Amino acid sequence: MADDAKEAIDRALADLGARFPARFAAAATEQALRDENAKISGKKGELTVLLAGIGKAPKAARRAIGEAVNELKAAVEAGFQARLAEITRAARDLDLGARPFDLTLPGRPLPAVPGHAHPISIVREEVIDVFRGLGFAVFDGPDVELEENNFGKLGFPPDHPATDMHDTFFTTAGHLLRTHTSNIQVRAMATTPPPMAFIAPGAVFRRDDDLTHAPMFHQLEAFLVDEAVTFAHLKGVLAEFAERLWGPNTPVRLRPSYFPFVEPGAEVDIGCVFCKQADGTRAGCGLCKHTGFIEILGCGMIDPVVFTAAGLDPERWTGFALGMGLERIAMLRYGIPNIRLMFENDPRFLGQF
Repeated sequence: MADDAKEAIDRALADLGARFPARFAAAATEQALRDENAKISGKKGELTVLLAGIGKAPKAARRAIGEAVNELKAAVEAGFQARLAEITRAARDLDLGARPFDLTLPGRPLPAVPGHAHPISIVREEVIDVFRGLGFAVFDGPDVELEENNFGKLGFPPDHPATDMHDTFFTTAGHLLRTHTSNIQVRAMATTPPPMAFIAPGAVFRRDDDLTHAPMFHQLEAFLVDEAVTFAHLKGVLAEFAERLWGPNTPVRLRPSYFPFVEPGAEVDIGCVFCKQADGTRAGCGLCKHTGFIEILGCGMIDPVVFTAAGLDPERWTGFALGMGLERIAMLRYGIPNIRLMFENDPRFLGQF
């Protein structure tokens, strides 16, 4: 029986050795060749099955059978590599001999994968639309600004803390990355005769970085200059802004505050959007510190020093200005707990908008 097993293995090896070149030659593609090679040399291939049958052959013949299997295995591998080289060379020759690409043909259409607007972009456009509806136009200015326009002409004293290196990114002597969009006021007043009503959205830069602050963030400044402008006009604009952005009957509260370029100045709160009840009342929550109000921006009447620096007569012209952080508005509108989420560009976060 052992001799019969050896003879069967020998016949199978001889048969496989005679047939595999033709099987490889019949494979027209690389994948077909690899499939055929797996049928012969793979884990369940014909050679592997023959090698597993050595145990049935006589002990004296097992070494010879093993050597014969290994020789055939080497021949199969050599035949596989030779045929693979032929297929690869033929594909390359076909590619090189083909007609050149027509670069004027239209590209293949990409699948329609919609992008997501960033929450800051959404809020910026919403706020711009509100102020445009109130008659304000957009006025732009540079990110790199003269120190004089950023501080001096806005009434900042030379020793004001905001001019310190701890708050400001200076580029060269007398030049800096603007710390607010209020520099647009100076540029608009110097180039546009009153009356004027402008908004100035843009990026600003400060040396600050924590859960609620970032070294680069976005502001929107709004200012109006005309004859006989009063604080009542400012409050009317604020009330209309709050109602258009957060809905009807949104309460607005002003608290006295100080800003170098306005006098008097105020901080503006609106009724907390997080604890608002169905009847419009506010129950109070941790975010508004149980007051029912939450801060959104700073504002005030433009200081006469700013008019004088811009070459305008402060006895004739008056005006107001207000400025808000767009990240803060976005955080209030969408309940975003950490400002850093808006700069990490995580697709899971952006996909919610």
